[in-house]
Amino acid sequence: MNAGIDAGSFRDPRGHIYIDDGRVFRTVTKSGLADFQQVRQTGLLDKLVDNNRLVAFEEADAAHLSFVPQDVDLVLEHPRLPFISYPYEWGFQLLKSAALLQLDIYAEALQHDVTLTDASAYNIQFVGSRPIFIDHLAFRPYRDGEFWTAHRQFCEQFLNPLLLRAKLGIVHNAWYRGALEGISTSDLNRLLPLRKKFSWNVFSQVVLQDKFQEASLDKSARATVSINKGLPKQSFERMLMSMRNWIEKLQPLDSGKTVWGGYAADNSYSGEGASQKRAFIADFARVVQPKLIWDIGCNTGEYSAAALEAGAASIIGFDFDQTAIDMAYQRAVDNDLQLLPLYLDAANPAPDQGWGERERKGLRGRAECDAILALALVHHLAIGKNVPLEAVVNWLLSLAPNGVIEFVPKSDPMVQELLRFRDDIFDKYTLENFERSIQATATIKRWDNVEGSERRLVWYRRKDI
Repeated sequence: MNAGIDAGSFRDPRGHIYIDDGRVFRTVTKSGLADFQQVRQTGLLDKLVDNNRLVAFEEADAAHLSFVPQDVDLVLEHPRLPFISYPYEWGFQLLKSAALLQLDIYAEALQHDVTLTDASAYNIQFVGSRPIFIDHLAFRPYRDGEFWTAHRQFCEQFLNPLLLRAKLGIVHNAWYRGALEGISTSDLNRLLPLRKKFSWNVFSQVVLQDKFQEASLDKSARATVSINKGLPKQSFERMLMSMRNWIEKLQPLDSGKTVWGGYAADNSYSGEGASQKRAFIADFARVVQPKLIWDIGCNTGEYSAAALEAGAASIIGFDFDQTAIDMAYQRAVDNDLQLLPLYLDAANPAPDQGWGERERKGLRGRAECDAILALALVHHLAIGKNVPLEAVVNWLLSLAPNGVIEFVPKSDPMVQELLRFRDDIFDKYTLENFERSIQATATIKRWDNVEGSERRLVWYRRKDI
């Protein structure tokens, strides 16, 4: 594999990310070297690394690297993260934890007379459920009296998406995916009813900020706009702390029970059946020992946890139910699991997009998983979304060489719920066709019927490996 610049790393002239045979390098150009060295000398970067808030780095010998351009004075190497996720894939709690990390890093930086050049949510990733900052060139020396120049970006990429859910019960994911820079303050201000604007936090961070932005576009009003005047450092720190305290208390307005958020505790099979499923998944993980599992339809993360306990190294969970995602995240936090639950509509996964249609990669362009779990998923796609059963199976098998897929027959109450208000046009949705589709490209290593139901668990291994 030849080294190449990461497609999402072209905007900053101070340096870029290169991938070479699975290794991750960051170049530092002449324009960024002085700021990086000054910040490094403060001890801030080492402290953030030691506290697991900043991804680790070490200097690399540029003389032995083939991809280093002439204007590069320094090359850093970073450990490779298991998966790159984007804010439009994060649930409410993930986005909130990322926002709090951003503010904590800003506050710590100011203690070292350092500031941040931007507040991009794309500068934060997750290792399991733990957020971590990844942009070592986003720091520069603080200039006395400067304002929070990244305030607008922080609001659009962190605060406004959180407020959209906390104040209006609207999830941010689809909107954020369609507007990669986040939710604009003007749009949020238009959406909020008058009664939601009376709190000081909302009034100052949404209503007033919208007015300031409008005024900045009006030449006759620019002289009266004072938001970019000097700000004492102590006031800057108080503003960050006030923002942090507010965000920490935000909760989704629609945090009640959803259709599938309570599925793990309210389904169509017995407790013995759930224990049997956990044991089946644990056996699978012990034998395969996967480094990375994609749990598609992870719900609250119960079976992801079973796989991790049995030897899987890390799991990326996917689900379209916001409550389930938040519950899976809390499970991961409470139990220190290497589980990252993300939002996904499996019938409409995020594509390659952004500049050149390559800046933000689609699902399959970011990592290769060793195994998948697809429990109680097939019927949602085949019946809920009208995707042919064979196409669903082929897609799942294409994702990983090993996996466990659950087939839920039409007789199951959960499938009957999907069929309640529609005609049954799904003649090919049968167990026989399901297993035939698997056996076209894979071997069924083991199968079990879930006790107390007519569901079937199938452990497959693709024939091409």
